Amino acid sequence: MKKVLGALLLGATIVSAFIAYSMYTNHSAKQTAAIEQKQAAKKAEKKTEKKKKPVLKVEDLTYQLKDSRTGQVMKEFKPVHYKDKDVYDREIKQLASELAKGIDTPMQNIKMDANGSLTGGSKQIILKEAELVKNLQNLNTKQLDVKVPIYETAPNVTAASAQGIADVSLASYSTRFRPSDTSRNRNVQLSAEAINNVVLGPGDSFSYNQTVGERTAERGYQPAPEIINKQLVMGIGGGICQTSSTLFNAIDGAGLQVTARSHHSKHVGYVPEGRDATVSWGGPDFKFTNNKDYPVIIKAYANINTGVLTVDVRTSQHAI
Repeated sequence: MKKVLGALLLGATIVSAFIAYSMYTNHSAKQTAAIEQKQAAKKAEKKTEKKKKPVLKVEDLTYQLKDSRTGQVMKEFKPVHYKDKDVYDREIKQLASELAKGIDTPMQNIKMDANGSLTGGSKQIILKEAELVKNLQNLNTKQLDVKVPIYETAPNVTAASAQGIADVSLASYSTRFRPSDTSRNRNVQLSAEAINNVVLGPGDSFSYNQTVGERTAERGYQPAPEIINKQLVMGIGGGICQTSSTLFNAIDGAGLQVTARSHHSKHVGYVPEGRDATVSWGGPDFKFTNNKDYPVIIKAYANINTGVLTVDVRTSQHAI
């Protein structure tokens, strides 16, 4: 009997163990399946998120145009036409031009006073439009700051380099005018005074309009004949082109580099044909650069009594 009971007990134990093992196995399988299911769901969710995440495009972003000197934001720019090359190129060239108008400042040249001291002068400020256009053509989605390339150049003259600067004449040129034409002569005289004693260091640029300034009655300029569209008409400041033309011939004789010059629409009598340099405020300008490795000084004098205007380009003896 005991043997029967023992066998039954052993059997019951085995059955219980089997049932427990089956239950454990099923539970573990369910847990594993649940974990795998969760992992699969997460992977699917990530794939969906990747598909839903928008791709950044240059034309959808806003860029900050920053002054290369200070890092300050000058303008915010959205390149909506970035994919249309022709339209976009026109747009950014116009943008660069508009920004340059508010930035570009001609050099104000240093002058020498009666005591031989250097006075005045201010730096040239230039926004390099072509460089800005190139920066805007190469936008990307990672860098939203765009450098606006602005360069400053101060007059390249010191008291030491200007020592004895008027000692030697490099070139001189004279033109004649009628002493009786008092209004025109006054304009010639004023413009000659404006360019007299201007000092240019190596690489310094000169703008006639910038140096002489606007020709107005308030500044002493008077009505006199001037050439416009091949006709002689009365205008405030008529005659100042004789000063600019005389200056051109002097600096050309000295070998300085002319960077901007225009002819009159008809021949003028005070210089040979083709040797003139017409100017007007807001219009044509006469510009040149000192391409020498030493400074030069411009001497200009209008003798009202003899009717002679002379421009002399000079430098120091040791410079040459």
